[in-house]
Amino acid sequence: MRVVVTAVGRLKAGPERALAERYAERAAKAGRGLGFKAIDIVEIGESRAARPEDRMAEEALGLVRALPDGAVRIALDGSGAPLASDQFAARLGQWRDAGRVAAGFLIGGADGLAADIKAGADLTLAFGAATWPHQLVRIMLLEQLYRAVTILAGHPYHRA
Repeated sequence: MRVVVTAVGRLKAGPERALAERYAERAAKAGRGLGFKAIDIVEIGESRAARPEDRMAEEALGLVRALPDGAVRIALDGSGAPLASDQFAARLGQWRDAGRVAAGFLIGGADGLAADIKAGADLTLAFGAATWPHQLVRIMLLEQLYRAVTILAGHPYHRA
């Protein structure tokens, strides 16, 4: 199963990009023996539309187009379910075991995700009640993906 992280905006060179790449590489390496073929990151350009609704709609098109057909859609949004790491790992493992082609994670821009993206998601996931910058959400997601594959592998990285 592929894991595809689609995100509005680009991480510039620097510590944030380095950390995101580090967790993506770790997750990909640890996941290979567990049936996770790739961790792909697709960056979508930010819309320049004047109205927030129009920006979210334009960005939504780019996010969805970046996902493979048949992918599980996971929207990252503050209104979502706050899954514990072991629950997140279990869900990822269930999708893999069910033969899903990909798990597609959708991270909106500064205005968030369009309502139709959230409504059509198989899961809406939150990293707590706080509002996080979308760049940090990407890093936190990639760390959780790495943590999930280590949990599935029985590796001691996860100790809580």
